[in-house]
Amino acid sequence: MADLYTVEDLHLSLPDMTRKPILGAAPRTPILKGLSFTLPKGEILGIVGGSGSGKSTLGRAMVRLLEPTGGRITFDGRDITHLDEAGLRPLRHRFQMIFQDPMSSLNPRHRVGRIIAAPLSLHGISGIAGRVAEALDHVGLARHFAARYPHELSGGQRQRVGIARAIALRPEFILADEIVSGLDVSSQAQVLNLLERLVADLGLTMAFISHDLSVIRRLCSRVLVLHGGEIVENAPTAEVFANPQAPYTAELLSAIPLPDPDQRWL
Repeated sequence: MADLYTVEDLHLSLPDMTRKPILGAAPRTPILKGLSFTLPKGEILGIVGGSGSGKSTLGRAMVRLLEPTGGRITFDGRDITHLDEAGLRPLRHRFQMIFQDPMSSLNPRHRVGRIIAAPLSLHGISGIAGRVAEALDHVGLARHFAARYPHELSGGQRQRVGIARAIALRPEFILADEIVSGLDVSSQAQVLNLLERLVADLGLTMAFISHDLSVIRRLCSRVLVLHGGEIVENAPTAEVFANPQAPYTAELLSAIPLPDPDQRWL
């Protein structure tokens, strides 16, 4: 399978707003430190790590919400590392993002139909009503949900709206950033099943960011483990769980709650 993403020696630093500059711009803190990996088309890549590991920064760099300070990101054979907004505009519909908190990412003043339609209008896509209905069908929401407001929905339903908004543009790649962390176990399972089906039915490629390795194990075919802004493990999911190579990965695995006290990952 051809690679949709190629990331080579990726570096990214951000301004440290906690340190007052003496002169000029605020000092910068390195977040990503020389990351290299590929993401084949059709694969679900899990990106896992603790708080401050750089996993969300990596995801935002991949969809160019952040600009790298070094290295290279290639999307479907095109170097997007330093494209300006005009250069990115024709590509934006090809990679989309689902956010962690749907209540903050969905406009509370707009009905669901308008929320899903907004990016379609932005990209000048015709047949919007049909695309909105199609997106609702794909995520398992009845079409009458288009008339509801976000506050009238459950957490799982709101997250489905966020997914519908992302897939309405028919992207090739979706970045899902901690999207089940605020849901109960039942809703988590439903959303994970939905994502797995959408990847298969729509031919999507996905990066799924989480701090929870048990969720990664359920959904992803490969795992990228970040620690301190560096990749410490990059392997098929089954191999990571059966034989972790990095001490940090073993530490993460040991922290997973086990329903069976006699069960062990290691």
